[in-house]
Amino acid sequence: MMSVMVTGGAGFIGSFVVEELVNQGYKAMVYDNFTSGSYENLKEALRTGSIKVVEGDVRDYGALLKCISEVEEVVHLASLISVDESIERPELYFEVNAMGTLNVLRASIEARIKKLVYVSSAAVYGEPVKLPISEDHPLRPMSPYGASKIAAEALCFSYSKTHGLPIVILRPFNVYGPRQQVSHYSGVITRFIKAMLRGEEPVIYGDGEQTRDFIYVEDVAKAIVKALESESVIGEAINIAYGAPTSIKELLRIIAGILGVKPKARFAPPRKGDIRNSYADISKMLRLLQFKPATTLTQGLSRTINYFKEKL
Repeated sequence: MMSVMVTGGAGFIGSFVVEELVNQGYKAMVYDNFTSGSYENLKEALRTGSIKVVEGDVRDYGALLKCISEVEEVVHLASLISVDESIERPELYFEVNAMGTLNVLRASIEARIKKLVYVSSAAVYGEPVKLPISEDHPLRPMSPYGASKIAAEALCFSYSKTHGLPIVILRPFNVYGPRQQVSHYSGVITRFIKAMLRGEEPVIYGDGEQTRDFIYVEDVAKAIVKALESESVIGEAINIAYGAPTSIKELLRIIAGILGVKPKARFAPPRKGDIRNSYADISKMLRLLQFKPATTLTQGLSRTINYFKEKL
């Protein structure tokens, strides 16, 4: 039975990755500092008895090395993820996202890890110069968050070349679903659902015509495990997305339709660091991972709304 450590494994995406690993017969170790992750997210996985949970920070090299030495493969998800917060606290974002990744790489070399999957972000691309966005698109981030993920990617590529560490980099686009945090820095779907369930009008920044490529969290988790299992992806960067654009106004309309309310919103000026349009070329994912997302936006939103109805 292969053992895998998931940094950030108690978080939104990480907890679904842990569940998918357990479902596929892996032993999983969760390494998380629990600033945004929770034991509640791990409730299902803990019932199986197939996971070990360690409270630790990727900035703590000694603790990280001790845990990585106990496993064979690593999925590195631990990261700060807010564009807005990264503008306010850029040093923190580089400390966690770039230096934290360097620690994971160093520990992986020392522990002779067989494979590392680094989960980056579509934020590395910035404002697209062409659509759909393929993996060879220029990397021009519009926020310190995106820049910190590029720095981490560069470290991964360099360690792959200089140390022979088998690495694959994944670039998820707009991930949504149950367990996503409800806070000031939440993604647009979580903010819309939270407001509309409370009978409030959600805020749209800009004119609402901007587009995003939304992918359901369980599909992302499956893609990550696929990357762990595939030999043909080593040394590659791969987009993880649904492969279709949805405008923010259309998103509002779909959520309102599921909830049976009128699609009303308040409009505010665009936010710093927000891109205008984004959707992925997923041909590389389809070819190398042989993976296609199974969850439509309406299906995923329905499941997400049902989850938040119980939580809010």
